[in-house]
Amino acid sequence: MKTVRLGRSDLESSALGLGCMGMSEFYGDADEAESQAVLDRAAELGITHLDTSDLYGRGANEELVGRFLARHGRDDMLIATKFGILRDPDGPVGSTYDRVLDNSPAHARAACEASLKRLKVEAIDLYYVHRHDPAMAIEEVVGGLADLVREGKIRAIGLSEVSVKTLRRANAEYPIAALQSEYSLFAREVEEDVLPTCRELGITFLAYSPLGRGILGGQIRSVDDLAPDDLRRNAPIFSAAHLPGNLALVDRVRTIANRHGATPGQVALAWLLAQDVVPIAGTKRVRYLEENAGAATLTLDAEDCRALDQALAPGAVGGAGKWSTVPQPAEAR
Repeated sequence: MKTVRLGRSDLESSALGLGCMGMSEFYGDADEAESQAVLDRAAELGITHLDTSDLYGRGANEELVGRFLARHGRDDMLIATKFGILRDPDGPVGSTYDRVLDNSPAHARAACEASLKRLKVEAIDLYYVHRHDPAMAIEEVVGGLADLVREGKIRAIGLSEVSVKTLRRANAEYPIAALQSEYSLFAREVEEDVLPTCRELGITFLAYSPLGRGILGGQIRSVDDLAPDDLRRNAPIFSAAHLPGNLALVDRVRTIANRHGATPGQVALAWLLAQDVVPIAGTKRVRYLEENAGAATLTLDAEDCRALDQALAPGAVGGAGKWSTVPQPAEAR
């Protein structure tokens, strides 16, 4: 699989990343054996970029990735994790209401040390501020992370869901390698200013939820296709008011996919890949991982891209907008 350099760092990422969050919580039951099989197959397919966080499963997701690395080795893998969101250790699993932000250098250091132990690695490749706390100057946050780079505990700094103003200030303090924000045919807000700013500054853009919370995969036709405890049941795009119209949009993508002998999800990912965006496609099933990887060999022509841009133009998606399993500070909305 093609690789891309992350910003001005020396990190090389596979063109497609693997989001590991769902292997631990939020999207229904998970299975350790199948999750490990997904990670093994990802490595075989050349997907070397594994995305996790200390938030997911309150550290359980990092431990899961750590068990994979202990078996596989980490030399050919790029490990990305995040810090900055605290959860009540006694709160319910999957809860979206027990979280506060702590971006302080002291917490960053403690969180980094804990993540290193859970991942069983000596250094984290890409360390993100999961959400920026507007109460703390981004220069102070990044300055603390820069110390961790100099100490060899992390190799590069990433940000998630920040404003252009914050991104510029952060990058002036220390080079930011990557910005991760939601981006898909169903969520195109970043096209206005965030994506152009990343290109201007030489910061690699990584798209989480590149399949529009899964709807662009083409398998979800009803909210009943989601597990009873799947948090996406609360997402506006799946509401009774919006789902029928949104499924009609997925069918427009399917029409293009059919011309290529592909799936709607592969078209959605290929659309991002064509823009030099690194999609972080999450899955806990081998069959979907293999389908996603197929997008790396799908080339969309100009007519395809025009049709997608027109059919799913900003404003076309019902219930579109920021919806997340993690807190959204005011500046990130």
